[in-house]
Amino acid sequence: MKLKAKILSLAVAPLLLAVAFIGALLVIETRRLEEQQAQLLEQTLLGTKRDELRSYVELALTSIANLYEAGRDDEAAKEQAKAVLSSMQFGNDGYFFVYTADGLNLVHPRQPELIGQNLRNMRDKDGVWVIRELLERAAEGGGFTRYQWPKPSTGRVTPKLGYSVALPRWGWMLGTGIYLDDVESAAALMRGNLLASVRETLIGLAAVAVFASLAVFAGGMALNISEQRQADRKLKALAHRVVTSQEEERSRVSRELHDHICQLLVSIKYQFELVGHRLAHPGTAPVVAIDKEIGALSKAIGEVRRISHGLRPALLDDLGLPAALEHLGNELAQRSGLQVEVAARVHEDHLPELQAVSLFRVAQEALRNVERHAGARQVSIQLNDANERLMLRIVDDGCGFDVKNVELSKDRGIGLSNMRERVERNGGWFQLVSEQGRTVLMASFPLAGMA
Repeated sequence: MKLKAKILSLAVAPLLLAVAFIGALLVIETRRLEEQQAQLLEQTLLGTKRDELRSYVELALTSIANLYEAGRDDEAAKEQAKAVLSSMQFGNDGYFFVYTADGLNLVHPRQPELIGQNLRNMRDKDGVWVIRELLERAAEGGGFTRYQWPKPSTGRVTPKLGYSVALPRWGWMLGTGIYLDDVESAAALMRGNLLASVRETLIGLAAVAVFASLAVFAGGMALNISEQRQADRKLKALAHRVVTSQEEERSRVSRELHDHICQLLVSIKYQFELVGHRLAHPGTAPVVAIDKEIGALSKAIGEVRRISHGLRPALLDDLGLPAALEHLGNELAQRSGLQVEVAARVHEDHLPELQAVSLFRVAQEALRNVERHAGARQVSIQLNDANERLMLRIVDDGCGFDVKNVELSKDRGIGLSNMRERVERNGGWFQLVSEQGRTVLMASFPLAGMA
């Protein structure tokens, strides 16, 4: 199978690389040409707009020349000039505006609510200080400013080119502007035409590449698909059998330890107690020695029982996963002094054996790691079946670690990898997140289809 893949790769790779290289060169060259033409078009259109704006402002100055050029500075003349400028409009969105030198709006026929407001500190969405820029261009003898402003006919904020001049004797800035969405539309149309041409060419190249690739792959895929599916089915079945046989073997070893070895050790313990009683009358020394042996046997019995519970706790079979997790937590608390909190809220009919065993093994390995490496003081074990998922969540307040490095490290064992593989192999989801002072392990299975 590997040889087939190599042959197919060697046949198709040069063709795909050549097509990709030609396509990349075409895209790069087209984008360069697109930018050049867009800049040329924009410069041409903006030049026309600038000439148009100068003409409009000259017309406005002419319309109030009988007031301003006559040397009148009274309020009546100014109010008359405001009325004249307010009435002058051009096109659907053209108007004139007037501001004082400190940014107070005096004339704005399309947005009368702005009249009387000081807009010197107003910025558009691009961060341009609109009124400040217009005032500065006017103070320089007249100039252009590009900014964003609501377009009266649509209400949408649109790029705009403004032109402003100063009326120094009155302390006014007179200006007007033209919206540039038509310039952007023209540039976008040109870009769209170029991109359409490039797209058609690329589609042609892609069609050639796809046709050639399909011709090469068709034969190989027809031969490999059935073999691949059969291999996948066998692999899944084998993995399931491995897990099942592993748990069956652990159950058998657990029964052997409990039913035979523990009974034998208990019998020996009773015999030693009898001998100790008989030897008690001659003196105390033999009794002390025998008592030590009895204590050692009692400890051995406890250790065997602990091993038995570790291999396959009877609680998991008799009372279910919640009780088994409670037992694990109590053992950890007694053995290590950690503060362990167990909260298991599930319906027992949601717990098929394979998923219950998987979560128990994950909890067992996780708590062992906490005890050995975390340096934690508190551990929380939570099990719930909310949101159509059976979820196990274990949280500790230990030192934390780099999850990725630990999983990839050859010197840290395979505990984390085993937990992840066990859960994912049985159709579950596994996640481990760790930082200084907090480590969270989560493993879950979907409840749908688990009954």
